[in-house]
Amino acid sequence: MSTIEDVAKLAGLSRTTVSRVLNDHPYVSDEKKELVQKAMEQLGYVPNSAARSLRNQKTGIIAVLIPKISTPFFSQLIELLEMKASSKGYQLIICQTQFSKQKECRYLNLLKTKQVDGVIMTAVENDWSVIDSYLNYGPIVLCNEKIENANIPMVYVNQAQSGYLVAKHLIERGHTHIAYCSNGVKSEGMRARIKGFQSALQEVNIHSYEKFYFDKVSSVEDGKQVFRKLACMKVSPTAVFAGGDAVAAGIISEAQKAGWRIPEDLAVVGYDNMEITKLVDPMITTVIQPVDAMAEKSIDVMCEKIHRKQFRTFENHEFISKLAYRGSSTNRDHLVATS
Repeated sequence: MSTIEDVAKLAGLSRTTVSRVLNDHPYVSDEKKELVQKAMEQLGYVPNSAARSLRNQKTGIIAVLIPKISTPFFSQLIELLEMKASSKGYQLIICQTQFSKQKECRYLNLLKTKQVDGVIMTAVENDWSVIDSYLNYGPIVLCNEKIENANIPMVYVNQAQSGYLVAKHLIERGHTHIAYCSNGVKSEGMRARIKGFQSALQEVNIHSYEKFYFDKVSSVEDGKQVFRKLACMKVSPTAVFAGGDAVAAGIISEAQKAGWRIPEDLAVVGYDNMEITKLVDPMITTVIQPVDAMAEKSIDVMCEKIHRKQFRTFENHEFISKLAYRGSSTNRDHLVATS
């Protein structure tokens, strides 16, 4: 079993410096912290001695890693995960990564040091090869994310179907110039969503213009800026897949200030069916994900992995979204379940 001296030797640092890193001392450089972290990973060193003695015991705690707590979708997902976990006798701790690879690894170390029984990841920042090593210490479940080569349970919505569903709806309403908004997350799911969107356009020979693509937009203010940009175009889009309900609300608000009619001059579709979709006039057409079912499946799978101690098992649990047709894209206000 590796010791703190082994870590110091491999990192080329003193034992005192390593101890300071482990105790989160404020006056240690990021470079030295990185050297210690890499040495610990190579040696499989677990700094928490109490955790080592609890290796075969359970904490009753599951960590949930999310990019941003303030995002409405993740707030909803956390609430549902907590309710499902509580019903199974587990507590959740929420870990906000803020899209940081370093923070993601820091929180995954909770599994390594046996401070949690398992980890649910709602987004992935590091390469899978980095995350895979943590499966030596406990189960990891992906919720709202899919990685092709991950050998763990994955609970996710078919994003390609969602993107296709939105584009098909707008095409059927007669639109041929359709803008697409992305939140900037370069995940497999987001790539699948735009691929599904583009495939619907290609089916009817509609060209996807690069100028109609807006990246790294996720807020109401971002949506306002998107409208200002498209309104200045010589040939502007007649419809927008906002990619998020807050963005959709921002687009609609700014468009109406400029005297544009929704949906006659600009049709808008959001994503996630947040409360804001019903506070805007007209109400926002949006993609509904089965978040409750996803949360329940994620907790069920996690509990099964904790119990059986089988951490490396490839599982796909795919869900399908549906579209809420509302006034921002059509005169009809109703729900249609679409497969």
